[in-house]
Parts: sequence; C-alpha cells; structure tokens
Amino acid sequence: MEALLDLIFRAEVALIILIVILLRTSIKFVPQNRAFIIERFGKFQSTKEAGLNFILPFVDRVAADRSLKEQAVDVPEQSAITRDNISLAVDGVLYFRVLDPYKATYGVEDYIFAVTQLAQTTMRSELGKMELDKTFEERDILNTNIVSAINTAAGPWGIQVMRYEIKDIVPPSSVMEAMEAQMKAERVKRAQILESEGDRQAAINRAEGEKASVVLAAEAEKDEQILRAQGEASAIVAVAEAQAEALHKVGKAANTEEGQKAIELDLATKAIEAKQAIAKESSVVLLPDSSTEAGSVVAQAMTIIKSLQGSKGA
Repeated sequence: MEALLDLIFRAEVALIILIVILLRTSIKFVPQNRAFIIERFGKFQSTKEAGLNFILPFVDRVAADRSLKEQAVDVPEQSAITRDNISLAVDGVLYFRVLDPYKATYGVEDYIFAVTQLAQTTMRSELGKMELDKTFEERDILNTNIVSAINTAAGPWGIQVMRYEIKDIVPPSSVMEAMEAQMKAERVKRAQILESEGDRQAAINRAEGEKASVVLAAEAEKDEQILRAQGEASAIVAVAEAQAEALHKVGKAANTEEGQKAIELDLATKAIEAKQAIAKESSVVLLPDSSTEAGSVVAQAMTIIKSLQGSKGA
C-alpha cells in the first residue's frame, strides 16, 4: 500500500513538473520594441509582438528575436575616388531600424552586414559623382542621396534607413597641402579686400568731412557778411539820425537871437580862414574891395538865411 501511495505521489510531482515545463515553453513575454519570429516545424508561423503570447510547446519555436529600435552601425573607413580623380578615405555612421521582422529574417541572411555593405558601395558611388570641393561643401546633400539610394535597395529586407552621417573625409596629404595653400591665399585676398575697402571708406569719410567743413565755412562767412552789412546799415541809420537830430537842433537854435549871432560869428570865422588858406596856397594876393569885406560876406549870408526862412514860412 505504501509503495502504491509513493508511486502516486511521484506521478503527481512529475505531472506538476510537466505542466510547469509546458507552461514555461508555451508562454512568451515579448519585450517592448521587439518582435519574435515563430516557426512551426521549421516553417514561419507568426510574428509575436510586445506583450503576453502563447505558442505550442515542442511544436513552435522562436526562430528570431528582432529589435524594432533605431540602431546605429559604424561604417568602416573605405577608399573612394571623386569625379576629378582624387582618392579619399571616408567613414560614417548609419542609423536604421527594422520595419518588417519577417523580411529582415527571411529576406536577407544578416541584415546588419547587408545594410553596412550597401552603405559603403552607395557612398563610393555618390562620391564618384562629385568633385573634391563639393564633397566638403555639400555634405548634407551627399548624406541625403546615400540614404535615398540605400532605402530603395533595402526595401525587400524590411529595413528603413533613417539617416547617414559622414564622420571624416580625408584626402591625400598632397591635396591637403594644396587646399591649405588655397585657403591661405583666400585669407590673404580677403584681408587685402577688407583693407582696400577700409581705405576707400576712410577716403570717402575724409572727403565728406572736408565738404562739410567747406559748407560750414561758407555758411559762417555768409552769416558774417550779413551781420556786417546789418551792422553797417544800422551805423548809417544811426549816423543819419544823429545828423538829422543835430541839424534839427541847429535849426531851432538858429531861430533865436543868440543863434543868429553865433551863425554870423561862425560864417565870419570861416570866411577869414578861407581867405587865409587861399593866400597861403596861391602866389596871387587877394585884396579886399573894402574894409568891410568880412561884414559884407556875413550880411549876405544872413540875407540868404532869412530868405530861406521866409520861404518856409510862406
């Protein structure tokens, strides 16, 4: 009896172990951004995506585990010849991801190796279409053309190339020396151009400064002449007003008795002085007609003054 119970116990344990093994082999937990390729009896059965999945134990098996993340693969350095027959050493980095796990598994033996080799051949082909100077200036265009060509060829493999980046382009040492000499010449040329532009601008600034100085000097001279003319005009007006005022005062004074006597005395004095001047400057001696020569002159002058005053009164 005990032997029978022991046998039953062992059978139950074996059954439990078998059930655990079956569950373990039939349940598959697929991680995020991964895909399992399931084969049944060596033939593709299905693609299991992220999450809990079941397969038939001992019948189905995981043939491939494909990552759906973007991957970066280093493209080894290789030699390429440009259109102007310059040999270059070029390397880069390829970024791609698996779009179709089925094609990546059954479309190509090793998709990473295949896409790397395709990147190298495409890069050589694209560099052969460009001249040396363009490879440095149009690197973005070169990367875009390589990505487009790889995607066209890698479509049956279920691979999508996201981008391709050239890390280094190394020309021969002789070409490097020639390029350095060219760059040095360009720098010297730019420096000379900048210097000449500076000299030209300085000359323009000097000329404009001289022009402005001449204009300001002319305007200052013009203002000075205007002010001088205004001053002279004011002086003339002031002198004329002063003379008019003096004449007015003389005229008022002449209407008085004392003014008449002063005028008679002044006229007599001037007549005598005139006679003396004529006598000094001429060899002819002028004798007066009578002893009352000065008195007659004064009398004649007074007669003229009175007649003028009478005409004004009339």
